[in-house]
Amino acid sequence: MIRTWQITARGTREIHLSNASSLDEVTRQLPEGYYTTFRTYDSCTRVIGLKAHFNRLPNADASLLRRSLRLLLEPYRPGEARVRLMETKQGRFYISIEPLKLPPPEVYERGVCVETVTLQRTNPREKSTAFIGASEEERRKLVQRGIFEALLVRNGRILEGMTSNFFYVLDGVLHTARRGILLGVTRTMVIRAARGAGVEVRYKPLKLDQLPAVKEAFITSSSRGVVPVIQIDEVTVGEGRVGALTKQLSAAYEAYVRKKAETI
Repeated sequence: MIRTWQITARGTREIHLSNASSLDEVTRQLPEGYYTTFRTYDSCTRVIGLKAHFNRLPNADASLLRRSLRLLLEPYRPGEARVRLMETKQGRFYISIEPLKLPPPEVYERGVCVETVTLQRTNPREKSTAFIGASEEERRKLVQRGIFEALLVRNGRILEGMTSNFFYVLDGVLHTARRGILLGVTRTMVIRAARGAGVEVRYKPLKLDQLPAVKEAFITSSSRGVVPVIQIDEVTVGEGRVGALTKQLSAAYEAYVRKKAETI
């Protein structure tokens, strides 16, 4: 069950929407604006990169949002939650919360299939709620076909996922795009974890004609962490199973999260 509250300096007020089957459905019913989504750790007491999430909302009052989160997350303990913070262009703030439901273990053990699309963000650096509406049809198609994620392509290069960032391994080096993408909070943490483990990182989008040479690939997001990719369109990635570097970075990221997650 998803619950949503409007946040003001005077307190929180729960609002009831006609269709609250997903965080995206909630967001589509609110006025256009900005948003950020993350999961909690340690019984809803900590979040990775919380300050960076607040920074995605142009007029966020971090102290007010922290107080509101502590209060609203209390009923979800000792479990974990998935949270979406939203700011409308009129300056109203909302918090939506649902119990955390992670992908099944086989997603991380076996990897997922993704596909490329030409869908684009109007402003890649801005996490706008307008993109949720613009990508609604594509999201529906993914569910119908059993595809885990769509990768956004521009000028023959894979930039990022529709709800994630994209990494690939080529010639033994970890690569990810730096321009024309949303700079995900988890992406930043994975890069730091990789460098901390001595892994070389280069900033370069993947050309579609390079796909057959890619040895490993994965996507990252705040709610799902590191998700291995074993197939892109009709091309099998590497040997079609989760690669050694992906496993190493997934473990390094989890260790980094446990150490660096901020107290709400």
